Amino acid sequence: MRELSLNILDIAQNSIAAGSSLTEIRVEENTAEKTLLIGIYDNGKGMTQEQVRNVQDPFFTTRTTRKVGMGIPLFKMAAEQTGGSFTLTSQVGVGTNVEAVFKTDSIDFTPLGDVAATISTIVCMNEDKDFIYTRKIDGAEFKFSSADIKKILDGVPLSEPTVMNWVEGYISEQTEELFNNL
Repeated sequence: MRELSLNILDIAQNSIAAGSSLTEIRVEENTAEKTLLIGIYDNGKGMTQEQVRNVQDPFFTTRTTRKVGMGIPLFKMAAEQTGGSFTLTSQVGVGTNVEAVFKTDSIDFTPLGDVAATISTIVCMNEDKDFIYTRKIDGAEFKFSSADIKKILDGVPLSEPTVMNWVEGYISEQTEELFNNL
């Protein structure tokens, strides 16, 4: 994929398809170590150890609409090509954790992309699910919780275009603030 934010979208959609009611997405950057961690953690149905092994194979998918599943294998490859790492752990009935660490100074580092638009899309198109997005840069962080926003909106749908625009703008603004405070 051309941007890591598209990997985030793909894996978050997998979480939703696995019945997750809460998905946590973390993007943590350490500029001194030149690393970027992307983590997606869910409380979905989880996978067996055999499924964990298989899901990393591009020729395995549980989807009936196609015969290959490239999301996890491409995400893993993108991390490892930079000299980073990839881990996927899961437990049936508990959920799945996916973490990829990228070396940001590698020539093979894929751009992060528009994470604010990605998170906004995921949150606003899945109103019956809860999401926590954490953006961390050198120890400074902000958290966005869809459950908190739902309480504030008191029944106004997250899919309302003005709400979607606000969510995207808020995440962009808070990310910019983190960079400005470095």
